Amino acid sequence: MANLKSLAKETAIYGLSSIVGRFLNYLLVPVYTMAMSAQSGGYGVVTNVYAWVALTLVLLTFGMETGFFRFANNGKDDPMCVYSTTLISVGGVSLTFLALGLMFLRPVAGLLGYEAHPEYVGIMMAVVAMDAIQSIPFAYLRYKKRPIKFAALKLLFIFLNIALNLVYYVGMKGSDVGYAFLFNLVCTSTVMLCLVPELRGFRYVLDRALLRRMLSYSLPLLVLGLAGILNQVADKIIFPYVYPDAAGAKVQLGIYGAASKIAMIMAMLTQAFRYAYEPFVFGKSRDKDNREVYAVAMKYFIIFTLLAFLTVMFYLDLLKFMIGHDYWAGLYVVPIVMAAEIFMGVYFNLSFWYKLIDETRWGAYFSLTGCVVLVLINVLFIPRYSYMACAWAGFAGYGTAMLLSYLVGQKKYPIRYDLKAIGRYVLLAAVLYAAAEYVPIENLWLRLGWRTLLLLIFAFYIVKHDLPLKRIPLLNRLVAKK
Repeated sequence: MANLKSLAKETAIYGLSSIVGRFLNYLLVPVYTMAMSAQSGGYGVVTNVYAWVALTLVLLTFGMETGFFRFANNGKDDPMCVYSTTLISVGGVSLTFLALGLMFLRPVAGLLGYEAHPEYVGIMMAVVAMDAIQSIPFAYLRYKKRPIKFAALKLLFIFLNIALNLVYYVGMKGSDVGYAFLFNLVCTSTVMLCLVPELRGFRYVLDRALLRRMLSYSLPLLVLGLAGILNQVADKIIFPYVYPDAAGAKVQLGIYGAASKIAMIMAMLTQAFRYAYEPFVFGKSRDKDNREVYAVAMKYFIIFTLLAFLTVMFYLDLLKFMIGHDYWAGLYVVPIVMAAEIFMGVYFNLSFWYKLIDETRWGAYFSLTGCVVLVLINVLFIPRYSYMACAWAGFAGYGTAMLLSYLVGQKKYPIRYDLKAIGRYVLLAAVLYAAAEYVPIENLWLRLGWRTLLLLIFAFYIVKHDLPLKRIPLLNRLVAKK
């Protein structure tokens, strides 16, 4: 239980940068969607470019972030040698990518559909190269259990980025999408300067034998990472190439991208959990009770993601105002995308069995299978169903990977998950969601009141069965004082 409390504490701190930070960053969604109308396609450009950035970042880090945690915690290798070797390898690849990218900027921009604006591509090449390099010092901060600096730097980026965008898009009434990328470059460069202390004070050594072992472990994770990120961004990359109307593709993609942002609260929870969970798992890998802890952690993860799902869906009538009115046509994708994000989170939690037994190839198999499902659905159905095909493709892709990982994992590294309790929570959430959606209440405030009652039922069930109030220290202290 003490280990779970430590996990909860670190998750809360990392959540400051991921959950609170991303929530603050959501201010950019209404800013962009108000400044760039759906018909202009501006937000479609933002959605497409950042999809390419996410894919490129996985390539440039090639699984070494997780590899760093594995080898720094194995008790055999010098952690600083592992850090130095990881930093040199990722930094060298990233700088080579940037040099080659700028050298062939115009043909690359044309291939991506931005021949009229190669500066968009050039700016984001610099951003993604710095992001890749920064991922290793940020991993080092997590390894050293320094969540405060980690969170502070993440929030610095977000606050600075929000401020710059507000000045231009709101204060100056600008609408040029290129400034969104320029501000990202400024903020990323600022964070890079703040990470200089993590890049100094030790001897840079490239241990070639260690690097070979790390690559043997991490390269399968690159395949896993590529498949995983493609599950998240393939639809946004594929869309302009398969949608029948080239001019309308950016418009439709912008609507889908804006509506999907509302569903990203699930991604925030998953990311916050991951930042604390990954070093926690490798640190616990030598303990006897680790499987029981993983099972309990999975149960609570599912409980609170279901709570998040219900909260977003029950108050969607209010949350929709975070995007421009002309983007509301895409709100139908929100529950589908959120369900897909739950699948992704469960899949991430399941994935540790093959990392702990050093059979990471299984992750590549599962993710590639899910990715194939996703890509096929997108290619086949986007021309007919537009972005609704994207939403269902993500649902099917993540669901496939999740089920495969669970089935094989129970044979390779069996963990006794509390499937009955999890099943009851899923069933209850489904019933409450149906009650909210299919009970017709025209008045907004009465509808919100009804849905609040349903949400309280779910919360009461959690308190009664898995989180008694007497376990919450703050409440215990308050009762004791009385």
